[in-house]
Amino acid sequence: MEDDENDNRPQGERIAKVLARAGVGSRRAVERMIEARMIKIGDQVIESPATLITSVEGITVDGQKVDEPEPAKLWIYHKPTGRLTTYFDPEGRPTIFEALPANMPRVISVGRLDLNTEGLLLLTNDGGLARWLELPSTGWVRTYRVRVNGRFHHKRLEEISKGVTIEGVNYRKVEIELDERKEGVNQWLTIKIREGKNREVRKLLEYVGMTVTRLLRTSYGPFELKNLQRGSIEEVAKSELLINCKEFFKDQNVKIPEIQVQEKPKTKGKGWAKSKPKKNAKPKRKKQQRKKIEK
Repeated sequence: MEDDENDNRPQGERIAKVLARAGVGSRRAVERMIEARMIKIGDQVIESPATLITSVEGITVDGQKVDEPEPAKLWIYHKPTGRLTTYFDPEGRPTIFEALPANMPRVISVGRLDLNTEGLLLLTNDGGLARWLELPSTGWVRTYRVRVNGRFHHKRLEEISKGVTIEGVNYRKVEIELDERKEGVNQWLTIKIREGKNREVRKLLEYVGMTVTRLLRTSYGPFELKNLQRGSIEEVAKSELLINCKEFFKDQNVKIPEIQVQEKPKTKGKGWAKSKPKKNAKPKRKKQQRKKIEK
């Protein structure tokens, strides 16, 4: 009787889940492709996202063969301004995917950066990983460097830092840090958010009367842009990916490497103390901690 029950169980996984893992797109994107009759098995058009499959053999998307899913990988891409985060634009504007190296596999973006926003954009070949990275429940901070123009209203800045509702949309609290220096009429600031809603940074700053003249994302959770040049891309090391995304990989029987904690070297003496200034010595100026960002 038990063998009969096993024989009656559904075989395979939903096609949207498998194709997402193969890097075709997110599950929702695959479902839209099915609605558009873009996906086939052999000569048969797939009409339902509930279709179960055990492999991607014979499956094509818009005429292109789908390869078996590879292990999940992640890339950091320095998106320049003037490119859309989409595969196709009806207006014919350039996209980020057109600019990627020819040897790159098919990848999908983790969220989006709009046309005039630059900086760190994560790309992956695994739709499930992309979805997990986008979830607010990860609690990861997105950090932006922003150049703004206009007069600051500190009370309103304090308001958005505590959370605010704009046009019926609730925005959680954010961290805002102003630079001491200015560049003419422009002011630089750093803003940290945890949700990444559509055009969130721009809308928050417009709410306080500021005009954003440059917006650069410098980090997404533990992944940082660092010195990566505009338009360049680099793969995240496998060990770094597994450690930082261990919650995603723990259900996939993937071995997570242990974090090596380096011991701090012992210093001589019982502690440290500030040296006494020499007589008539001029006080030293503090070095600027922030690296100058070009206009």
